[in-house]
Amino acid sequence: MAGETLYSTFQQIVARYPAEPAVSFKETKAPAYTVWTYRDLDGHVRTAASALLEAGISRGDRVGILAENRVEWAVIDLAAQSIGAIVVGPYASLPAQQIAEIVNDAGVWLLFLSYPSQRKKLGEIARLVGDRLHCIAFDLDTADDAKPGLQSFESFLALATSAVAERLIDAQHAVAPTDTATLIYTSGTTGEPKGAILSQRAMLHAPLAVPEERIATIGPGDLFLSFLPLSHITERVGGHYLPLLSGAQIVYSQGLATLAREIQTLQPTVMLCVPRLLEAMSAKLRSGIDALPRMPRELVIWSLREGAAVANVRSNGHEPAGVRRILFRIADRVALRKLRARATGGRIRYIVSGGAPLDAHTGMFLLSMGLPILEGYGLSEAGIISINRPGRQRTGTVGPPLPGVELKLADDGEICMRGVGKMDGYWRRPEATHEAIDADGWLRTGDVGELDADGALRITDRKKDIIVLSNGKKVAPQPIENALKASPFIAEAVLIGDGASTISAVIVPEFDKLTLWAAGHGMSSQSAAELVAEVAVRTMLRQEIDRLTAGLADYEKVRAFVVADAPFSIETGELTPTLKVRRAVVLARYPAPV
Repeated sequence: MAGETLYSTFQQIVARYPAEPAVSFKETKAPAYTVWTYRDLDGHVRTAASALLEAGISRGDRVGILAENRVEWAVIDLAAQSIGAIVVGPYASLPAQQIAEIVNDAGVWLLFLSYPSQRKKLGEIARLVGDRLHCIAFDLDTADDAKPGLQSFESFLALATSAVAERLIDAQHAVAPTDTATLIYTSGTTGEPKGAILSQRAMLHAPLAVPEERIATIGPGDLFLSFLPLSHITERVGGHYLPLLSGAQIVYSQGLATLAREIQTLQPTVMLCVPRLLEAMSAKLRSGIDALPRMPRELVIWSLREGAAVANVRSNGHEPAGVRRILFRIADRVALRKLRARATGGRIRYIVSGGAPLDAHTGMFLLSMGLPILEGYGLSEAGIISINRPGRQRTGTVGPPLPGVELKLADDGEICMRGVGKMDGYWRRPEATHEAIDADGWLRTGDVGELDADGALRITDRKKDIIVLSNGKKVAPQPIENALKASPFIAEAVLIGDGASTISAVIVPEFDKLTLWAAGHGMSSQSAAELVAEVAVRTMLRQEIDRLTAGLADYEKVRAFVVADAPFSIETGELTPTLKVRRAVVLARYPAPV
């Protein structure tokens, strides 16, 4: 092979750590985890690659994977990469029509899918795509194996024969670092999804930069708990390629319903999270602290203050010394290590937060506990761009850029990047590519930010989300929305005001906290819709909004608000599969309050 590719790099790890555990997973109704070593995993990958060739897949063909995180995802992805096929992974949570649009746009004709979870969508997908689509189903019942266009994964793997061995070697040697590895479709907070073309070299950028630059020490003995969608760039690069190209182990979660239990029993050393999950973790811990008797509660609060002081020292690249060091050791022994064990199992070395901004209060709370939160920044179009370094976490920033990444700010503050991890363009969209990447190779990220004196990047907003009031004043909604979410009673806030004279907001309450508050104020046994209509509730939320935005300019303050009677969700359309708010959907669903 000419240069490093994903599979050639994986082969180096297999040769170095053949007997180390690579992946672990629970099979249906199995009481224990199945563990594959690196040698085992490579054997399954080779079989799948041979079957892909026998099925007619060749270099440059697009292969689809429509499934939750599971070991077959890793097998098919690595098999496709080994022969130069291009992986397309629509989010498993998307409706059938959107999946079909992606499959059609990418030209996928071989689609691997989780049969039980995707079964209801399959008929509609097949109707919209047409007869050319052939589906390989994981966990397919024998009775369904004969359906036209549908084949079990087991019978697909049976296509692999010794006669394919020579073709497989030739196919693997033909793959080049510049070949397209994957099309990652944007999750669609605005506009229609577009497929970002990412090369083998681009996908290798972060997994190779992290150990080479000693940003983190990952290797045998590390355990990654995989639960963020593998369709997302952060999980694909940081939770899939990074461990498998470092000799670490991946354990596939059975889903968010079992995640808390898995964290306690598996005790991962590395987790990739979205802020929403970390904020929920933080809220649960705070509630537990509030429920303690007075003396233990005061002791925990003191310990957290000592932890915060140490976190501030470390954010400047120093270690605590003297009395500060002694007090921190006492705080850690008394309370902090117990909080960490309750939150993450007790062995965690790195928690990477990405996909959306992490609330600064949440970040500092978790750092105060001694949790190694590393907030980073990336895009479907650019992989991982920047990340905080261990021991130098700056809350409110996403850290300095990765090696090999250049950053600059346009005149309007838009963040522009170029480097190895950048996409080659949008699939079959030359005009969109031209709009995104200028003649000098700078990618316009669409995010607005600033660089501090030490080169750490701070994201201030999405360029398209900037609100322009009727008087011409511009308001960046994200900092204000994050400030409002610091209230224990506000789970989500979306600002409204484009073209209006003042700022308004859609407020989603933290319903568990609101219900407890209401019960203490004589409002019990009410539905969510009845609760948010109560004058007392709206008065309390008004006070929270005013308290948290007191320091804003007059034109930035929230003058009116509407209260949602249900949480935002993927199913109802307000959230993307990566749990980002679809602002356009929210604004269409909730009229501006008066």
